[in-house]
Amino acid sequence: MEHDVVMVGGGNMGAALLGGMIESGRFDPERLAVVELLEARRAQLPGIVPGVAVVDTMPSCSAAVIAVKPADVPAAVAAAVAQGAARILSIAAGVTLATLEAAAGSGVAVIRAMPNTPALVGRGAAAIAGGATAGDADLEWAEQILGSVGIVERLDEPLLDAFTGVAGSGPAYVFLVAEALTAAAEAEGIPHEMAVRVVNQLLLGSSTLLARDGDAEQLRINVTSPNGTTAAGLARLDARDVRGAFADAVRAATERSRELG
Repeated sequence: MEHDVVMVGGGNMGAALLGGMIESGRFDPERLAVVELLEARRAQLPGIVPGVAVVDTMPSCSAAVIAVKPADVPAAVAAAVAQGAARILSIAAGVTLATLEAAAGSGVAVIRAMPNTPALVGRGAAAIAGGATAGDADLEWAEQILGSVGIVERLDEPLLDAFTGVAGSGPAYVFLVAEALTAAAEAEGIPHEMAVRVVNQLLLGSSTLLARDGDAEQLRINVTSPNGTTAAGLARLDARDVRGAFADAVRAATERSRELG
């Protein structure tokens, strides 16, 4: 049996993508397979992605998603192509289109993607760049897969490093904000468990408002009364150049992504 898509790597991201693909209704689970080398993980996967074939070697396929460690990508690509894959989507960080195309050989449509960890809960942000032979239909195919767990943007490959600096590393920046706010709440006397609940809800509620309205600047203005409590807090953040710190963080992550690529 030739599978429509083989997921090479059954870790958290691979399983999340398969789950999203099935839930989207665009992919028949019986036409999907996942290659996983770890026996213990193979035992878990049928309960996570019911109906998907769980195997330890590459089966016949028309396309493959590469979700393994960067060092293992070239071998995984070559194995998928040897089994018939004419489309390759890689979500491995730092593995360039040139590397993917060298492993795939001529005539194979290659797409490089950078997803982020919120894809694990269906709220991801991913960017894709196509190789020399990847046409619109190939990019749309990749968008269907990644779009099942979030939003997808098309970018030229050089901009994937900046995307990594913002969206790939960005969740850690947000989690750091949560840590800092929780610690600040505790310092003002709020019990730890309550501080965690309040800060988590604060971020969830604020993100929901932002998703609804889409204008961060206006939302900030709306909650900032002149000479009020929020204005006092924001003044301290501005004095510490928090905006500049975030810009530096994105720049550093972008430069590191270029180095790794």
